[in-house]
Amino acid sequence: MIAMTVASAATDRPYRLLVLGDSLTAGFGLPRADGFQAQLTAALRAAGHSVVVVDAAVSGDTSAGGRARLEWALGDGGPDQRADGAIVELGANDGLRGVDPKDMETNLAAILDTLAARGIPVLFSGMYAPPNFGPDYQAAFRAAFDRLGQRRGLLYDPFFLEGVAAVPELNQPDRLHPTAEGVRRIVGRLLPLVQQLITGAKPP
Repeated sequence: MIAMTVASAATDRPYRLLVLGDSLTAGFGLPRADGFQAQLTAALRAAGHSVVVVDAAVSGDTSAGGRARLEWALGDGGPDQRADGAIVELGANDGLRGVDPKDMETNLAAILDTLAARGIPVLFSGMYAPPNFGPDYQAAFRAAFDRLGQRRGLLYDPFFLEGVAAVPELNQPDRLHPTAEGVRRIVGRLLPLVQQLITGAKPP
């Protein structure tokens, strides 16, 4: 588990932000400094926040993989090791592999339930399925995220790649993973929600 620390004189204990995700938040294909977590850390620092971003993103992971390792990612340390908030970004690989949306929803719901039981607020980011498996699959896939996003107290970002997906210059040659500039735009778009998460502001 890797932690990136942002020191601040404003508080004795930095806010611990868990990022449970796949290659999109693991920074696949990019230098570490250009990945999502590093860019988010820098943006939060520039905004005056003291945050430790706890890396629990694994390239290739599905919702089942995230569910299986959540307890490990949360750890069993004392108060100083407890996650104060979490970003959950999973599902892209479920869509690429044609995982049944019902199974994906069950896994994501279990993740959200575990975090809720521990009193950890969540920013939950959604995804769209590729067209390979047809419109019915796409609709069911999307509906799973939208149902979960309606949970009370949850911050919901409907589409992690909003404004970046299908824009050639913002994606690597595989057309799946954002470039450093693509990541910068994702971070810029998500920053207000992340700030809402870490300051404890209530979702509308």
